[in-house]
Amino acid sequence: MTWSDLTMNWGEWFARIKHRFPNLDDGAMPFAKTDRARFEAYLADTHDLTLNEAREELDDFLFVEQLAREAFDFRARSEA
Repeated sequence: MTWSDLTMNWGEWFARIKHRFPNLDDGAMPFAKTDRARFEAYLADTHDLTLNEAREELDDFLFVEQLAREAFDFRARSEA
């Protein structure tokens, strides 16, 4: 999953990203979600991470979500 995938369906993904990063403030999202670098800086600030750690955590989140999406698609195809 890419940052673009996430931001195109922000409403759908926000609950999942907030579950992973519980200190996110809903009110800050209209500004933070428009720019990945800005979101990473906000994530670092709100979760006591370095900027590099925040970037890695976000990459991990996107990777896991992509794996989950692929597993769901694979299961759906194999059941058809």
